[in-house]
Amino acid sequence: MGIKDYFVEDIPRRKFLEMSFKGGIVLAATPALMSQLVSCKGQAPGTKMDVDKSLLNETIQKALQKGGEFADVYVENRITRSIKMEESKFKSAQFGISQGAGVRVISGDKTGYAYTDEITKEKLSRAAEVASYVAKEGKQIQPVSISKQERKSFVTVKTPLQGIADKKRLEVMKRANQVALDYDKRIKMATIDYYDEIRGRTIANSEGLLVSDELPLLFFIVQTLGVGKNTRHMSRKRLSRHSGFEMFDEVTPEEVAQGAARESIAMLDAQDAPAGMMDVIIENGWGGVLVHEAVGHPLEGDNIAKKIGAFTGKLGKKVASDVFTMIDDGTLTNKRGTTNFDDEGTQMKRNVLIKDGVLQKYMTDILSTKQLNMERTGNGRRQSFRNIPIPRMTNTFIAKGKEDPEDILASTKKGLYVQSLSGGSVNPITGMFNFTCREAYLIENGKKTTPVKGATLTGSCMDIISNTDAVGNDLDFGPGICGKSGQRAEVTAGQPTVRIRGINVGGSKARG
Repeated sequence: MGIKDYFVEDIPRRKFLEMSFKGGIVLAATPALMSQLVSCKGQAPGTKMDVDKSLLNETIQKALQKGGEFADVYVENRITRSIKMEESKFKSAQFGISQGAGVRVISGDKTGYAYTDEITKEKLSRAAEVASYVAKEGKQIQPVSISKQERKSFVTVKTPLQGIADKKRLEVMKRANQVALDYDKRIKMATIDYYDEIRGRTIANSEGLLVSDELPLLFFIVQTLGVGKNTRHMSRKRLSRHSGFEMFDEVTPEEVAQGAARESIAMLDAQDAPAGMMDVIIENGWGGVLVHEAVGHPLEGDNIAKKIGAFTGKLGKKVASDVFTMIDDGTLTNKRGTTNFDDEGTQMKRNVLIKDGVLQKYMTDILSTKQLNMERTGNGRRQSFRNIPIPRMTNTFIAKGKEDPEDILASTKKGLYVQSLSGGSVNPITGMFNFTCREAYLIENGKKTTPVKGATLTGSCMDIISNTDAVGNDLDFGPGICGKSGQRAEVTAGQPTVRIRGINVGGSKARG
């Protein structure tokens, strides 16, 4: 069953609540799921699924009947809510229920994959048969009978999403909206996006593995538009975790809204950015998306297995400055990129990728592990049961350094201070990247001064990590969405304040 949409336009809150739940009931595709949906008291259907072990064993046997070295079954049940608020009105809502399973066979370097929206013996058998064609006349193994295994949990929940009434969801949105508009009269518009989901997973494979869990996820975005005399600036602040609704007690919607509004107002006086090679300081937090793109993607095992990319053949070699250490850690409690195990069932781990400038390891899934003869790092991830797992980052960051951020700024005579990046892209083969700065300032005589607009950062991943000469002691993180091979994944990027000596900055005027 696919996710379906239900939209409402400019309606009062009471009617919105009534209609959203009625719509949810209508959207349920099976009597079993329909019976779990109840009214405005906040109860919601669960996602835990008891899939018969004998059916999973039979499916794996069927998948390997033509050969193959590995097979697995991934079963997923996902419940989602999405609400949008614009111009102080609730504009739309979406309630979704998605359920299905995927079957994979690995034979040599080839992967066969098929999925079904119906979790029945007939449909699973057909998916297994289709996936098995990749292994025709290949090596054949006898799968191990599956048995339940436990995985350490890194996701804690105090206030389960299943028990939250939609009224509370709307309240946090209203609070953020009001604070954003009250921040300054030049804030002319606020847009609030709320999303939550509960995803149940069951994974079984030919090695005898059987694991299951249930993961809650919240994503809260505030965008504000500031308007000056002849200028305007749209800002964005995001909050996201794998946790319960207690997220809004630990970081309030007011804090998120104030952060967005502050940037909108600060950038109204921005001047055109200079261009040229210059020293760049990137503030702690979401600035880590730069190394996520420029360094993280080239370290993912699928490209390395193809012997392409900037880091191919450089394990154990010096690739960065002595102060640069980069980590991918899927065990950070409740972070957006954290799960208890990856989408292949491998336990999440803390993986030091680069330590003191020396390349230590790549990020792998089961296929690239086999191809590279390396350990499984817990980075096999997929967007849903409709997708095969591929090597993806989780929570990726530059490790905490020793320097005071104020000292880093004071010791930089001239350059660009980047406070917020909009995002960017990288070519994982060449390592070349391009990023847009959403909030940036000139550095003059060791001080952050004039706000500038239109700045872009371009260069190569090797130059970035080799030219990083100062790392602060103020490590922080920001949530994001990562796209790769047509799939989206929840990630966290992070870093302390860092200084990079010499980045090519694009701007709209020549540097003086």
